[in-house]
Amino acid sequence: MAENIKDLVILCLQSNGNQRLTARNIGEWIFKNHRAFCEEKRNRSKQDLSNDADLLEQIIAEIGADRPAIERRNRNVKTTETRPRLYYYSTESDAAEVLESEGVTRDPESQPVITSTGSSLEVDLYPKLASYLHTQLNVFPKRIDEKKSLNKLGPNGNKWLYPDLVGMEDFGAEWDPELRLCVKHYGDRRINLWSFEVKRLLNRSNVREAWFQAVSNSSWANFGYLVAPEIATNCMKELRMLAAAHGIGVIRLNKADPSESEILIPAKERPEVDWDSANRLIEENRDFRHFVELVKEFHQTDKAKRSDWDIPSS
Repeated sequence: MAENIKDLVILCLQSNGNQRLTARNIGEWIFKNHRAFCEEKRNRSKQDLSNDADLLEQIIAEIGADRPAIERRNRNVKTTETRPRLYYYSTESDAAEVLESEGVTRDPESQPVITSTGSSLEVDLYPKLASYLHTQLNVFPKRIDEKKSLNKLGPNGNKWLYPDLVGMEDFGAEWDPELRLCVKHYGDRRINLWSFEVKRLLNRSNVREAWFQAVSNSSWANFGYLVAPEIATNCMKELRMLAAAHGIGVIRLNKADPSESEILIPAKERPEVDWDSANRLIEENRDFRHFVELVKEFHQTDKAKRSDWDIPSS
């Protein structure tokens, strides 16, 4: 019999393969499969745990508190920065997990990378992000397809040039009409331009490359964000350090319910748009040109038509 919560958590995760489990899932598994351990814990506790529900909550709380020690004890135990946090057991390297998340596999002899049908899965995240941006942040989103670019920099050049999505935030939407008109006459800014780089998974193997990709392709915008539905807990320290140095923010995207997505690290605002960088993008990509046309139209009409933007229907 395992002697402590840490060993039981590892045993539970090993028994459930690569399945993502919450602390509550793990606690319920322990309660169901290791009752002798639970009863011993009840008897040793200085708290009143006579009620099974109270005992289960105590086990769940200890799982969360012991998470760092569990990860140190067995490096195959991994967790994600989600609400609630997810735990899983994987013998794959961080790099292999990134490839798998992108739908890329290798043959049994580790020959050149083979792209599977899963490689398009990142595209499925764009409408979910667009929904979150519009409903929760009042940002009008637009998809930028790098395949519509002139591709002057070779096969990977556009990777460092174009974000996956861009957006326009009308932060004066709730202002009195007279104030909006006044600001317009004064020529002051009432919108922010946003840039988003999307990944399916961020972990220690790809976090720096993904980060500097976001830095590179958002250099023109007021706000730049790196977005992913799954973020390994062990790379959050790196993300915070990079954010302090470069100002890019991080959004955890909730695939099941985009409205429950959250900004883990706020981006630092750049007071001015880098129009020279924007000019380079508009010359080489017609999606970005359309985005700029919509921004111009907003300034002319003081309105943003929903049908012009990539806002998913509710």
